[in-house]
Amino acid sequence: MTTALGIIAGGGPLPGQVAAAARAAGRSVFIAGIEGFAEIEVLRPFPHKFFRLGAIGAMVRAFRDEGCADLVMIGPVKRPSFLALRPDAEGAKLLARVGRAAFLGDDGLLAAIVRVLSEDGFRILGAHEIMSDVLAPEGLLTKAAPDAAAMADITRGTEVLKIIGAADIGQACVVQQGIVLAVETVEGTDAMLSRIPAVTRPGPAGVLVKLAKPGQERRADLPTIGPATIRHAREAGLRGIAFEAGSTILAEKMLTITAADQEGVFLLGVRP
Repeated sequence: MTTALGIIAGGGPLPGQVAAAARAAGRSVFIAGIEGFAEIEVLRPFPHKFFRLGAIGAMVRAFRDEGCADLVMIGPVKRPSFLALRPDAEGAKLLARVGRAAFLGDDGLLAAIVRVLSEDGFRILGAHEIMSDVLAPEGLLTKAAPDAAAMADITRGTEVLKIIGAADIGQACVVQQGIVLAVETVEGTDAMLSRIPAVTRPGPAGVLVKLAKPGQERRADLPTIGPATIRHAREAGLRGIAFEAGSTILAEKMLTITAADQEGVFLLGVRP
């Protein structure tokens, strides 16, 4: 692949990791950083420009000017209200083409955006197509391991996520002793975990479970786990994290596993 890679960058380190992997493979890159989400220190080593979220037309023109035929959307972005979005002229046209999907859950919206950008001549790639080893494997990755009670909580969490995922609500939940303490909604996993100490029960600690939504658009918004997830899980008093093998991005893999071992948190890749 010789065409330049365009990256629509939200928060966290993954946009920089995708850019570095593409550059190592001999591709030039250009990053469109979303203002308020993308981090300057992550983008600084690469050609980049910041755009407000509604400036879709300006982003598309920049990608074309940079010769980008392939695009990757990576990094969390909090979904704004339409009042706050303030789309430019091209952005308004794109939203009109997205149609009613704009009022659906995140996956429905992202799938529609992928479709519209593809119709405009871009090829949309998943981060896992640039970083071949970024998807989390099946099995235990840590020294700590789940016991029978934790495995039962993982099974319960999987059942819950199949329901809320099918409704395009969220990708994560916390289960303790068979009781669902919280489910992820628009606030994201880290904010959900901040609620756990207030609802934790006495006895064996709970488990975070993360799964891709059924039929999820894999080129955008796959579940992600990184060092920050470990820190927030431990602060929430959890004893482990189960995730969908092959459908979860493991950001900064070795740092994440090391952090989990240091905190005594297990990491387990499962096949629901």
